[in-house]
Formats: sequence, structure tokens, C-alpha cells
Amino acid sequence: MRTDCGCGCGGDATRTSAFVRPRFFAGQLLTEDDLGLLVDYTTAKDRLRNRSLYGPGVVCGLGVTCAPCGGGTVAVHPGHALDCAGNDIVVPCTEQVDVRALVREQRVAALGVDCGEDCDEEGGRRYGLYVRYQELPVEPVAPYATEEPCSSPGCVPSRIQEGFRFVVRCDDAEDHRHNPGTRLLAGIGDLARADRARTRDRRLGHYLDALSAAAAGTGRTFRLDAADAGRYAASLAWLRENTAGEGPPPPPAAREMTEHVRALASAVARFDTHDAAGRDRLTREYPDLATVREARGVLGAACDRLDGTDTEAVWPDPLRRTLARAVVTETAARVVPERGDADAPLEVRMLAQGTPLSHALRAEFRADLGLVREWLLGRLDRAGESGDCRLRAEVAAVDAPPPLPAPPRDSTEKATVAEVQRIAEAAAALTTALRRFLTDTACATLNPPCGDCADADVLLAHLELDGCDVVRVCSATREQVLPGGSAYGEWLPKLYRLRELAERLCCRPVPRHRGPALPPDGDVVRPYAEGLLGDWPRTGDLEEMLSLLLTPAPGETPPKALHEQVYTTPSEVTDSMHELAALRTHVADLTAALEGLRTQLAGARTQMARLREQVPERLGPRLAELEGASDRAPGRDPDGTPDGTRGDPPGGAAGEPSGQDGPAGPPARRTRPSRNRKTGEAP
Repeated sequence: MRTDCGCGCGGDATRTSAFVRPRFFAGQLLTEDDLGLLVDYTTAKDRLRNRSLYGPGVVCGLGVTCAPCGGGTVAVHPGHALDCAGNDIVVPCTEQVDVRALVREQRVAALGVDCGEDCDEEGGRRYGLYVRYQELPVEPVAPYATEEPCSSPGCVPSRIQEGFRFVVRCDDAEDHRHNPGTRLLAGIGDLARADRARTRDRRLGHYLDALSAAAAGTGRTFRLDAADAGRYAASLAWLRENTAGEGPPPPPAAREMTEHVRALASAVARFDTHDAAGRDRLTREYPDLATVREARGVLGAACDRLDGTDTEAVWPDPLRRTLARAVVTETAARVVPERGDADAPLEVRMLAQGTPLSHALRAEFRADLGLVREWLLGRLDRAGESGDCRLRAEVAAVDAPPPLPAPPRDSTEKATVAEVQRIAEAAAALTTALRRFLTDTACATLNPPCGDCADADVLLAHLELDGCDVVRVCSATREQVLPGGSAYGEWLPKLYRLRELAERLCCRPVPRHRGPALPPDGDVVRPYAEGLLGDWPRTGDLEEMLSLLLTPAPGETPPKALHEQVYTTPSEVTDSMHELAALRTHVADLTAALEGLRTQLAGARTQMARLREQVPERLGPRLAELEGASDRAPGRDPDGTPDGTRGDPPGGAAGEPSGQDGPAGPPARRTRPSRNRKTGEAP
């Protein structure tokens, strides 16, 4: 059994090693080591119980008041306190404390030299009056002579007097009280950066199921029910009354107009997913849909007015600003044209669910996925302690799509099914991982850590001096020992509700995202995304638990913020990443162009083969003969030998002497140089 923490030196006052108590038996030779071990055992157990169950602070009494005669003296009344090491500090009688002497002692300790009293400083000075535990050896006795060669000379103290002393320090007392939100902040880090990741995760959550449904049902019809028809009629009526006018609408009207455009465009997009027979059926069921052509014109006019608004003034939040811009851009491109946009089935089905997906929004989704993934990996690496053992490996394995450069403002570039599926899969994995991380971190706060004791002084009061006189004494804010310990006293009002929430959240199976299941045939039933452009309330057990941990109650000490080094990415690295993304896009375009050229070349070869098959059989050899005749050299046969010398000896014709004149032949004709045959050309 280990009796220390591995260093071989045992534990210190606040990190006690495993306890060892003496065991006595008949006939045992007792030494001072045996009896001293018994004293050490009981003392260490008492100190452990004090600091673990009660914590540091004043148990009772120890009131500090002004001395009857005034001046630089205060009175400390009897009482009991515990320091952070678990020592009992008992003041049995009222003590008159000379604050001026303590201040002078503090200055000597700080400066290393006694500069005398300095009571002429202007303005009040504030100090903290502390009580410190100390031990004094008392009652010396002369030991009996032993057989030891080097016996102890003189007298040896036979008792340890547990006492105290008062000290004055600067008014910066360490707060030993533990707020559970402090441990939560240690897990999630900087609140602003954590909120940035959580907000982007919430926006991805609004689109998660819509992306999966649109990618899986690009050729399917989306159901248009009575709720959609009612939304269509209400939004069309509102836009009829408010679209007319010159110039952009004011910000409140622009926000409301954008919501009505989104609702009306969703209904029209659902209508456009049906064929002619389906549209006739829907028009018979919902007569208001007979005005779809008018609705397209109204939407076009509304988009024109919204296009001229100052989006930063209308939508201060950049996340909602991109959503609102996507509503206008996608409505104008996919719904306003007559019969919609049949060449963009994926975008039309996203718009039908009330979740428009523009080129700019896709680029932001890619950046959001990278941000959430990097934040999760960073927190899992820094926190170190986690109860979800597989979480980091699963986050690292998420295939997040690479970032893209920001597209033009009104780009209507269409998305591919593969791209949307990749975004949806990465978003499903990261949103689930983020919830798992927050749940695990929040549940870990219910396990209180052991206190650390770097400062064993116990604050009794705050003192204000004017010159050398004490003018104000305040003891209201010092630490008090409470039932369950002063370190966790602030936790008690929240404990029962936190435990109730933990029973529903913690120690549950790992959550998995289940995408929407589409029916094998018939219309796809998908709800309309309500409140996409409005406030996104944080509801649910996890959000309530985080709010309880991070929101201080009246009079509660706020959680201690985590101070950690922030690593910023140099601008050169950021620019290089954007350039790399642009190069990837350019390479993809070149690859697509090359594939197009290959397709055209294959088509040309097929056409040449067909033409060759259509040439008559008798014409083929004649063409070959003509082509061969044109390639002959002057005075040569088709096989390249000189005319009239095929098979003759070098001197002339067979049986004729060399140099004999023969009959005159036709003049030689000039020939053109031979050419290379084309691909597929007959020889």
C-alpha cells in the first residue's frame, strides 16, 4: 500500500499521505517513535476532517471592534477559527491588538529595513487583519540519561503549545470559497469563444435535418398542407399591403418583410416541387394557390426593396444577416421566375423547408464546422480530465469540408448533392459532440475538488487607517464556516436543482443524431423552420444547468474567470489558407474543363468511325490508291523503286548493255512531300 504520492517524502499539510496508526501489543518495547506516531495520527486526522468538512474561516466569535481608547489599537474578542490546513485557532480572551506596530512590522518585512513610523501619509490606507496559527514548544524537562553515545544536552520541550499571532497585510485576501461555475469555466475556457462556437452550432442545428432531407429527396415532391396554405395566404396579404413604396424599408419593417418573404417563398417552393397534375390538385384543395403567379411578382418586388437595405443596420447579428441575405437571394433566383428553377432541385427543396441555402451560406457553414471542430479539440486537449473517453478521437475523425473563399454578394452558384451530404454529416457529428462535451463538463462540476492551501492566514476584519489611527473596522465579508463547509456554502441553494438536472443528463448513453427518415414513396413531410431569423432561446435541461452554474445569485461570489494564453493565428497563415482554398477551386475548375475536352474527343472519334463505315467498299481502295499516288517520289513506283528498274540489274534492262538508249518516256512529274495520316484515316 502506498503511503505517499510517489515522491518518497510523504504528503504536506494539505496533501496528507495514507494514514498509519501504531498498534500496541503485550510485551512491546515502546519508544518515542511509537508514541509520536500516535500523536501525529490523531492530529492529522483532525486537521483533515476540519479542512474537508468545514473549510477555512471563522467558526464563531472573533469579533473585531475599535478599542475603548481609540488610536491605533483594536480589540479582538474570543472565538474559534479554522485555517485552510485544518488547524484550530482558539482565542480564549479578548486581545488588544496594536495595529500600528503590526503595520510597522509588515513594512520591515517588505522593505528589509526599519524606516520608523510614517503616520503622515495623506488619504486613508486599507489593511487586512489576520490571525495565524503557530506552535510553540513549552515546558522543557531534562531527559534521563540513556545508553546513547550522544545524548541530548540540556532540557527538551515536553509540550507543544497551539497558539496564534496577529498579522497585518495588504487587503487582498484569498477567497477560499468554491463556486461550481469556476470548474465549468476551467473546462469550457473563455466564455466569449465558447459562446461563439455554441451559437454557430445552434445555427447548424436549424439546418441539420433540412440538409439531409434535401440531399436525399432532390427528385421528390414536398407536401403542402393546410398550415402551409394558411401561411401562404397570410404572407401574401401582408406583402400586398406593404411592398409598395419607394426606397428600402426601415429596419423593423425590413425584418418583418423578410420573414413574410421566407414564409411565402417556402409555400411556393413546395408548390413548384409538384408536376402539372399535382399543382392542379393542390389548387383545387387550396383555392388561394391560384394566385401563385401573382405571388411570384409580389416576391420579386419585395426582394428588390430588401436588396437596397443596409443589412448591417437591419441585422446587427452577422449570423442572422447571412440568413436574411440568403432568403432574398434564393427567393429571387429560385421562386420569382415563372415555373421556378427546375435546374436547382436541391436549393428549391431547401427553400421549401424555410431554410434557404445560398452560396455565401454554404461557405460560412464550412467555416463554422472548422471553428467548432478546432474549439472542441482545443478544449479537450487543455481540460485533460474527461469522462467521455472516446470523444476526442471521434471529433478528430470528423471529415469537415475545407473552407472556401467568400463568394460574391449575390452569387447563385448551385450546390452538389455530395457537398450538402458532407456538410450534413459533419454537422451531425459535431453538434452531437459539442452537446456531449458540455454535458460532461457540467456534470463534472458536481464533484467538489479538494481545497488548495497556499495562504493559511484567516481574515478577521478589514481595517481603514487615517494616519496612525484606525477609523473603520469591517468584518462582514470575511469567510465563515457553514454547514457543509464554507468552501461550498454558496452551492447549497442550487444543489438540489443541480442534482435533479444531473439525474436526467449525466451518466446517460452517448447521444446519437438520427437524421430524418424519408418515406419510400409519396410526398416528403417536412416542417417549416419557425423562428429561423428571430431569437434562438436556450431551453432544455443542459441550458438550465449551465445557467445555474454561470449566473451568480444575489450576494453570491461570481465564478473565477480562467486566465489562459490565447494563441492567435498570424495574418500570413490566414491569407495562405485563403489562397490555398482559391487554388483548390481553380484546380477543380480545370479538372472539370479537362473532362469536358476528353468527352468531346471521344465523340469526335466515334463520329469518324461512323463516317468510315459509310464509305462504299469500292471507293475505299480507290481513295487509298490516290492517296498513295500523291505520296510517290518522281520516277518511282508505288513501292519506292525507280521507274523501269523493278527487278532489273544495275546496268539497265535484262539483256541490254549499259548506256543503251531506250524509247523516250513521259516527263517526270513533281510530287509533294509525304504527309502524316490523320487519326482513323485508312492507309
